[in-house]
Amino acid sequence: MRFYAWWSGMPRQGRTGWTLVVFGTGYILYFLKARLFATGAPITNKEWFVFAGMFVLIMLGTINIRMAEMRERRQGTLPLVDPNLRSRK
Repeated sequence: MRFYAWWSGMPRQGRTGWTLVVFGTGYILYFLKARLFATGAPITNKEWFVFAGMFVLIMLGTINIRMAEMRERRQGTLPLVDPNLRSRK
C-alpha cells in the first residue's frame, strides 16, 4: 500500500522516468546474465545495439526524474524576501 501511495503521489514525469530506469536496468541485467555470461548462441549486432540503447534509456529516465524534482521545487513556496534588500534599477 505504501508503494502505491508513493507512486500515485509522484508527478507523471517522475513516474515515466522511474519506469524507463527500471526497464533499462532490468534489460541490462538480463543481457549480462542470460546472453553475455551464458554459453550459447553468438550475440548479434542487433542485441548489442539494444544493449547500448538501454544505457541511453537509463540516461533519459534519470533526466526525467531530475526535471520532475526541479519542477516540484520550483512550484513550492518561495522564500520571503526583505523588500529593503532588493536591488533597485
